[in-house]
Amino acid sequence: MTTTSDAVTDPPAETSPTRAAPRLAHVDALRGFALLGILVVNIGYLASAYHGTGVEDPAFDSPLDEAVRWFVTVFFEAKFFLLFSFLFGYGFTLQLDSAERSAAAFAPRFLRRLAGLFVLGAVHAVLLFPGDILTTYAVLGLVLLAVRRLRPRTAVRTALVLFAVTATAYVLLAFALHAAGGGGVDPGAADGAERAAEALRGGPASVIGAHLDQLPGVAVLLVFFQAPAALAAFLLGLAAGRGRVLGDLAAHRRTLVRLQWAGCTVGLLGGLVYAHASLVRPGGAYQVLALGIDVVTAPLLAAAYAATVLRLALGRHGERTTAVLGPVGSVTLTGYLTQSLVCALLFTGYGAALVGRVPPPGVLAIALALFAAQAVGARWWLRRYRYGPLEWLLRAWATLTRPPLRRS
Repeated sequence: MTTTSDAVTDPPAETSPTRAAPRLAHVDALRGFALLGILVVNIGYLASAYHGTGVEDPAFDSPLDEAVRWFVTVFFEAKFFLLFSFLFGYGFTLQLDSAERSAAAFAPRFLRRLAGLFVLGAVHAVLLFPGDILTTYAVLGLVLLAVRRLRPRTAVRTALVLFAVTATAYVLLAFALHAAGGGGVDPGAADGAERAAEALRGGPASVIGAHLDQLPGVAVLLVFFQAPAALAAFLLGLAAGRGRVLGDLAAHRRTLVRLQWAGCTVGLLGGLVYAHASLVRPGGAYQVLALGIDVVTAPLLAAAYAATVLRLALGRHGERTTAVLGPVGSVTLTGYLTQSLVCALLFTGYGAALVGRVPPPGVLAIALALFAAQAVGARWWLRRYRYGPLEWLLRAWATLTRPPLRRS
């Protein structure tokens, strides 16, 4: 479960101290691709109360259903929030540069931005989707602010240590579970999923109550799995921003190719282990071990995705790539929360109450159709306006100004 924030939608550009920052189209394309991946993952949790319980929905057990589950788990789960976390750290450096150019006090502005993210995240988690990570981003943003003067090399080393320590903790926990003979799927998981589905099909009060019931379990996932990895990715983004890596990709073509090879070998192998543990043998020491493996391999697959999108955006198909992905990548906060709103209207009692009634292939098709609609809508919007609606609101709160919204 994952998300994004306005902190990664500030102008992604390399600038001189005296010039305004133009946007980098290939970075917007990367954000747009990451938003698609986030939707493919999150819609699974919104469409089925069984998702993430270790028990598959008995209503959808065809070979095609299983194939879609494997596809999403191997290639999407636990990868795309890393891309956004990296871009959060990268965007943070651009905000620092912007504040320096305008001689503005950076810390108060950034703290207001984090407070805004926390409020949006809390409302989002209660009303639409408990798997929100905006609140986590807001808290981790305080750490990023405190270490903003880290040298790039130190930031990279710290990130690698975070990944290694988190993975080691999971491996040790897996051995402890195995030695104790514990673990396994909760015998009441299926009944709990059915009760949750019924609650989500009820009225608004019932939906909110179901979300509140899910929040403790989600909080454990965020604190012990996503938060350390997100902070590590923040630091990698901070280092990349200091080095202006995304502004001069031509100088890093070999690195991009190496990342593709590493992701498509080691990263993909880790994704297969993670999927096998999640879908075939969930709930025990093996799945915990697979989480530890995923902590160190998922960043490689995420990096391979980023390298591929960036190479496409700068190649002969670059204009087409940026035209499709760039606009929606420019309004990621609005896009993300809109995804949750539409899915809530489709799958909960706020609207059609389809939770548990759409098979995995149909859920994936809905995700692709929704993203296509967002891409078209974002392109239309940005021809007329400078920012997405929520991006404008968060910017106004952070700067305590009223930025111009309409394009001249």
